[in-house]
Amino acid sequence: MTYQADDRRYERQPYNRSGRSGLKLPAVSLGLWHNFGDTRPIENSRAILRRAFDLGVTHFDLANNYGVPYGSAETNFGRILREDFTPYRDELIISTKAGYDMWSGPYGEWGSRKYVLASLDQSLKRMGLEYVDIFYSHRPDPGTPLEETMGALDRAVRSGKALYAGISNYSAEQTAQAARIMRELGTPLLIHQPSYSMINRWIEDGLLDAVEEAGMGCIVFSPLAQGLLTDRYLGGVPADSRAATSRFLSADRIDLDLARGLDEIARGRGQTLAQMALSWTLRDPRVTSVLIGASSVRQLEDNVACVDGPAFTEDELAAIDKITERYTAR
Repeated sequence: MTYQADDRRYERQPYNRSGRSGLKLPAVSLGLWHNFGDTRPIENSRAILRRAFDLGVTHFDLANNYGVPYGSAETNFGRILREDFTPYRDELIISTKAGYDMWSGPYGEWGSRKYVLASLDQSLKRMGLEYVDIFYSHRPDPGTPLEETMGALDRAVRSGKALYAGISNYSAEQTAQAARIMRELGTPLLIHQPSYSMINRWIEDGLLDAVEEAGMGCIVFSPLAQGLLTDRYLGGVPADSRAATSRFLSADRIDLDLARGLDEIARGRGQTLAQMALSWTLRDPRVTSVLIGASSVRQLEDNVACVDGPAFTEDELAAIDKITERYTAR
């Protein structure tokens, strides 16, 4: 059946300006890291993407090596984009990244001009696009001058293959340096994409200040700490859960007291634990958007509903801080 987007889609999501740029992003964006490769049914991916757009999620975030095998998330997204979203391309923000390992040999990862620009060309080909809206340096490269990596991002924008440039996983100091270089080149950085959650607060120690000073936006990933901040583990570790099956989360990181204590606060707010965790990351106005993953339409709908939650009271924030204090990474 031909897809037709919901006419009310823009009534369901707030949109925030990314730093001092003219671009607005939805408060909740969809990341395609885990659930859009060849190991997942493409019709499930299609259903999630359709429902996301119907709920006002206009930003779909990828990277060159997302999916199993590498690149398959971009390939599958490109197919769905072509079949379902072609009429809506100008209503979408599509991003991708280069920085982690993608192909064999000395030119298949990190931040050289050779790798960054070759990766962008490959990503565009997989997705069937002439340009992406945001292109990121996925991580800083200790072996490449920052001027070279930023010069590659500048070239990507000037060539028309990307509309905006961003960085991900850079420290506060690296962010300030990168922003200065890009300003001098005439292509200001749009946005930074770091990890952030109630138990991973490292960006509060300087990075958010650096982002604000540079006029950049901030879009955070892993707001649910790979599932720790959901109701998935309130009763233990299910056999089919990420903690039991994924290298990104181990069962020994699960703390039932943490999850249950936070869940009690969430229920008092009329939210699920996941909704509260997402709302919490958005409480700081310097956070433009929060990236969620979704393995089902139901999970997507539950997470996007975080935008309907109430504002936090001082007592709630203090209670969250007390529960998470000994777990918080800074």
